[in-house]
Amino acid sequence: MKLPFLRRGLAISVVLIAGVASAANLQPLPQRSGPPPVTTNGVPHIQMGIAPVPEISAELLRRVSTIPGVEIGETVVSLPGARGFRIGEGIPLARPDVIVGGREFAHMHPDGSLHASLSPERAREAVAAGWAIPHPWASRRPGWEGFVMIYTPISGEELDVVFRLVEESFGFVTGRVM
Repeated sequence: MKLPFLRRGLAISVVLIAGVASAANLQPLPQRSGPPPVTTNGVPHIQMGIAPVPEISAELLRRVSTIPGVEIGETVVSLPGARGFRIGEGIPLARPDVIVGGREFAHMHPDGSLHASLSPERAREAVAAGWAIPHPWASRRPGWEGFVMIYTPISGEELDVVFRLVEESFGFVTGRVM
């Protein structure tokens, strides 16, 4: 006797359990020091008055380029000069609804800030710890509850946290545990 609904239900359960397990394994975020940068309230959603540290921005791009399956190139959704972080075609997407455009799960602006899709729980934690602010449209589009701007890292310690958030974004969108 065939029970295709049972097989489908089992697959859905495995995906849901894996998502809960990966969210439970996330390390707490440290509190970011200093006041949050000022940002615009609309689109384009950008920081104001922050100068990136070129070496830190370059190191963030280098680290992102080492994530298996991530390609860096021109953004398909942001401002000119922004760098898009795309998921390679061979990698399945667990949550395509949280991607802004194409397979671009995050992008880095010329000022070093980033937009990324995190789980809604992690996005709330990142905001509470001073690392991010919700995108102005986060509450308007289904699936965007975790879409945030992550502030420009300006030190090695901040770079480590921001890179961890980018990895978590990739993991959230693909369903892979990083």
